[in-house]
Amino acid sequence: MRPWFGLHLPSYTFPDTPTEHLFDRIVEQAKAAEAAGFGMVSVMDHLYQIGGIGSNTDPMLEGWSVLAALSRETSRVRLGTLVTGVTYRNPAFLAKQVTTLDVLSGGRAILGIGAAWNEEEHQGYGYPFPPIKERMDRLEEALTIATAMFREERPSFQGTYSSIDHALNEPKPVQPGGPPILVGGGGEQRTLKIAARFASMTHWFAMGLPGLQHKTEVLARHCEAIGRDPGEIERTVGGPVIVVGSEAEGQAILERIPAERRAHLAAGTPEQVADRLRPYLDAGFTGFTFNNNLYRTPEQIARLGELLRLVGG
Repeated sequence: MRPWFGLHLPSYTFPDTPTEHLFDRIVEQAKAAEAAGFGMVSVMDHLYQIGGIGSNTDPMLEGWSVLAALSRETSRVRLGTLVTGVTYRNPAFLAKQVTTLDVLSGGRAILGIGAAWNEEEHQGYGYPFPPIKERMDRLEEALTIATAMFREERPSFQGTYSSIDHALNEPKPVQPGGPPILVGGGGEQRTLKIAARFASMTHWFAMGLPGLQHKTEVLARHCEAIGRDPGEIERTVGGPVIVVGSEAEGQAILERIPAERRAHLAAGTPEQVADRLRPYLDAGFTGFTFNNNLYRTPEQIARLGELLRLVGG
């Protein structure tokens, strides 16, 4: 598979833009990514802004609504969440939302999903925040329901936390078998085991190639245990490089990144960092996501497109 880039949109903070024009800036970024040859545009599924991107009081839009609107402003990029928290929605209703996005976009939806982690926003919005074991159990049940609703006519399922009873999901998704399922997270005991069963894609943080190779080995073992070819699961990762116009710009950006993440990143022009991306391609990683809190203008996004072309995307 040819490498592809995704533009991730975790930030809705545009200090010079009034609220009524905020989405116009998001559209500008999404269209710039599409023009640069990107394969995906994604959003967070958070209710508050998260640390590392901004203050929790910064603007935050509801993710699936943003994707539905972007489906009519774009024509080629796939659209999905990195990633939906399983605790925020009834799983059958989530399957209906994802199906609707697939119809609106002409078959470009991705269901990105994980076990959720942000206790503060759960408390603020009145959602229960169960222990991690229950959240993982809920994730497995939600994917069982979503898969059935994408593919079956009137599926039923009775789980510990979620159920459906001859559920209707009409129209079915445009994509045969339903939108690809992307499981976010690298937890080795449960998350990767769930990914082995359900995922078409995984997404992991940039943690250095040795750490990613270890996750790959664990995923392969879980696949082997259920008789699945791990090559059926596309591995994607947060971009391990930062593309800038000058060395000074790269140094300024790196200084704003926490030290534990900075150790796994390289900054430079497209020509300078292309070789830093190739070992990941050689290791079988095909998708790389880049955040709009670093790439804010069409010109900065276009530079990422130059890197994509250099590495064969």
